[in-house]
Amino acid sequence: MKNNHQEPLKKGGFTFKRFFVAHDKSPMQVTTDSCLLGAWAPIEHNPQKILDIGTGCGVIALMLAQRLAHNTCQIDAIDINVDAVKQCQENSMRAGLTSVKAQQADINKFDPTMKASYDLIVTNPPYFEPAVDCRNSQRQLARYTESLNFGQLIDSVKRLLKQDGLFCLVLPFHMTDQFICLCKSNQLFLQQELYVRYNANKNFSLSLLAFSLTNNGQILSEQLCMRDDDGRYSSEFRQLLNDFYLFRK
Repeated sequence: MKNNHQEPLKKGGFTFKRFFVAHDKSPMQVTTDSCLLGAWAPIEHNPQKILDIGTGCGVIALMLAQRLAHNTCQIDAIDINVDAVKQCQENSMRAGLTSVKAQQADINKFDPTMKASYDLIVTNPPYFEPAVDCRNSQRQLARYTESLNFGQLIDSVKRLLKQDGLFCLVLPFHMTDQFICLCKSNQLFLQQELYVRYNANKNFSLSLLAFSLTNNGQILSEQLCMRDDDGRYSSEFRQLLNDFYLFRK
């Protein structure tokens, strides 16, 4: 008799189709923001060398490693937090995704010999300005812009990105125009954008953005609604995350 019993999902992390991402030791857990970026970041240019800034538990790096499994690539996943780096290392080893190399590093002091080294740079950056303290200092460091402000991020990207490379990130929608203007003034030009809303009745909440050092004068602009009127995930969201999420039938 066929056993249709489904194994219970593991605790302390997020279960994807092909791997489990533990996040109980990382200041930042797996979020929809990171999953969207990991699934969306353009890889048509076949990046060979990738940098994930502030990798946390490594979810974006692991998703990119799965998408690029047919390529020979190296993904440098860096984080300032030692526990996050250890967890990223454990997650990548458990998943068998050996292209992910996790290391503790501050992007502002990252190896100066790595100039113009990366075909793709990705990040889900800290974006809350210092205000009320988070529950703990490690989470505060992961979420607040005092640990990595936009200017520092852009300077680091310009130093490390190849001329024909892409820089991709996810931001709260209300910060989009500010960030695009800041990038443009620093000769980083918007190439693609995906604006995300929770459902048709909500305003946009997230922006996924891709920049390059070359201004080709064209911007691919798209929108995504995560849920239909009945509350179920939309077909567009399912299509984007189909290789990763365990969607219910």
